[in-house]
Amino acid sequence: MRVLSVNVGKVRAIQNGKPSGQTGIFKEPVAVPVYVTTEGLAGDAICDTENHGGVDQAVYVFGAKDYEWWANSLGQPLLPGMFGENLTISDLESGTLFVGDQFQVGEVVLEVTAPRIPCVTLAARMQDKTFLKTFRAAERPGVYCRVLQEGRICAGDPVAYQSYRGDRISVSEMFREFFEPDHSEATLNRYLNAPIAIRDRQYKEGLLRELRATQSDKKPGC
Repeated sequence: MRVLSVNVGKVRAIQNGKPSGQTGIFKEPVAVPVYVTTEGLAGDAICDTENHGGVDQAVYVFGAKDYEWWANSLGQPLLPGMFGENLTISDLESGTLFVGDQFQVGEVVLEVTAPRIPCVTLAARMQDKTFLKTFRAAERPGVYCRVLQEGRICAGDPVAYQSYRGDRISVSEMFREFFEPDHSEATLNRYLNAPIAIRDRQYKEGLLRELRATQSDKKPGC
């Protein structure tokens, strides 16, 4: 695998129904090396910091195989960065990945933390109000990654893959679980034992606390 494109976005106006009316989703390929820190790519704008960015969603990766599928499905060619990803990688299909999988990309080491969940900004970017349903049905979401090792990346860099050795949660499973959640204690613990993104972790920790509190309330008195 290789990096086909490194994509960086500047702040732009967008009509997505949000108060700020601004986004960094319009990513464009850059020809020079870009430094990647634990917070993401240098010069890349993140406007909705409540839902995007941060150390566990520092880099968004999309695969060429997913792009090929989307181009055929939508009936039009798609340029790198169209989905707002930072890295477009050859021979990669997001549905085959697992949370905790790692990539050595040039000098940088990335770890998969979560699938991308569609939002109104993506629908506005695609100029299709129904695109959230389309994106969900496709189950080709791309993946968010944390940065384990900082460094420079550039188009053409080789990409080495290493699978996660713990209890494996697939990106596809995690994507589906967002829309059809299983709030059982066993499932919540399984996710919490994996290196999932902090936003997902905090949400599931809260669910687990509520579940245990409910179970405690149901116990007969002494």
